[in-house]
Amino acid sequence: MGVVLSAAGVMLPGLLNMTAAKLSLKEGRQRAVIFALGAALVVFFQTYIAVSFAKFLYGEPHIIYVLEEIGLVIFTVLTIFFLFIARRKKDKKTKEVVKLGSRWGNFLLGALLSALNFFPIPYYVFISVSFSSYGYFTFDRLFIFLFVLGVMTGSFLVFYLYIVFFKRIENRTEFFMNNVNYFIGGVTGLISVITLIKIIRSH
Repeated sequence: MGVVLSAAGVMLPGLLNMTAAKLSLKEGRQRAVIFALGAALVVFFQTYIAVSFAKFLYGEPHIIYVLEEIGLVIFTVLTIFFLFIARRKKDKKTKEVVKLGSRWGNFLLGALLSALNFFPIPYYVFISVSFSSYGYFTFDRLFIFLFVLGVMTGSFLVFYLYIVFFKRIENRTEFFMNNVNYFIGGVTGLISVITLIKIIRSH
């Protein structure tokens, strides 16, 4: 379950997988894999925090409603940013990925960018609460550990897929690089619509 849900969550182009792809093109597959390991390790802790938070929230439905409303505002703002504001920067020269000069530096870069990405926490809070309501998710320690381990594994596999895939089509990645903001904006926009529909139905 963790592998499948994490793969679904990070399969579309985003900051982490696109950075892994860029590192693969510029510094080689090995450096990109080390970056992916750092990012996946942070995802492990983020998911554990999210599931622990969901366990606390499971008996407090009014708090969940408030979080959904906050999430709607956040995803709407992100959609506006990626679809409209980021478009103005399209013609500007893209900044190169920071090259820290060592494998350890790439690992830390992956961990840092992953820590700055707050999407996993609300995503897995929503997933765990929703699935538990249907009986597919339990909050016992072994289940949580295996789920979190699966999420970390699934995230790394997707990062690795980007590393290998973009390396093989190195000369045809310009379209993805130039339009990544639209991909992300489309995803956040879809999440906003789904969240809004759920809030309307709840009230």
